[in-house]
Amino acid sequence: MGLSSTTKSPLAARVIDCKGLVVTAGFWNSHVHILPSALLHARDSGKNELDPQLEILFNRWGFTTVFDMTSVLDNTLALRRRIEAGELRGPRILTVGEPVWTIEPVYARAFLQQNQIHIPNTQTPQQAIALVRDHVAKGADGIKLFAVSDQEGGKGSVLPLAIAKAAVEEAHRHGMPVFVHPSTLEGVMIAVDSGVDVLAHTVPQSPPWTPDFLARLQRANLSLIPTLTLFDFEGRKWATSDKQR
Repeated sequence: MGLSSTTKSPLAARVIDCKGLVVTAGFWNSHVHILPSALLHARDSGKNELDPQLEILFNRWGFTTVFDMTSVLDNTLALRRRIEAGELRGPRILTVGEPVWTIEPVYARAFLQQNQIHIPNTQTPQQAIALVRDHVAKGADGIKLFAVSDQEGGKGSVLPLAIAKAAVEEAHRHGMPVFVHPSTLEGVMIAVDSGVDVLAHTVPQSPPWTPDFLARLQRANLSLIPTLTLFDFEGRKWATSDKQR
């Protein structure tokens, strides 16, 4: 790197005139879902169907790497392979595939049924371990837990701590990070107590987090994907105040 007058480019290098422009590193999006209907048949759909959707979701925003936080693993891996082979224009995809949950969240139920997607419920630590091992064998990059799976009436189905711990321990045994969908403060504490690595988003409808609570999260070395735009969008739908958002 340096001034063109003093730096020689390799003979085979492609030279792009960036005069008057700004060059920046590619962006990461650490919370996406490879679930739009247009991407659900990645193995068989044509380039003319898939490329426009990839452009809308990722390319036009400058995302060169995305981390998929829940999807159909086999389909997402098929999409990744086609991008890596140069058949499609899209970002590098990392994925958690199907999550560990006790039951699907209510807001996803109709979508899963309409698209004939079945994600099994996890009821025992042994089932959680089996899911992690399956994902490792197929090539997933992480594991996702739904510590609290939102249900009707504002209630949630809580993932038992024993199941969360089993999934986290097995994932860490294979060097995989574990993300969590917390929903509530109880979900955050399940993440802390089970050794989860990353909160997939905050808990916007919880009471304010105290300094002592934040210190506990720091001691647990728990990272956070803030998803601030998402919750601003959702907050406006709920007509919440800027302070609540």
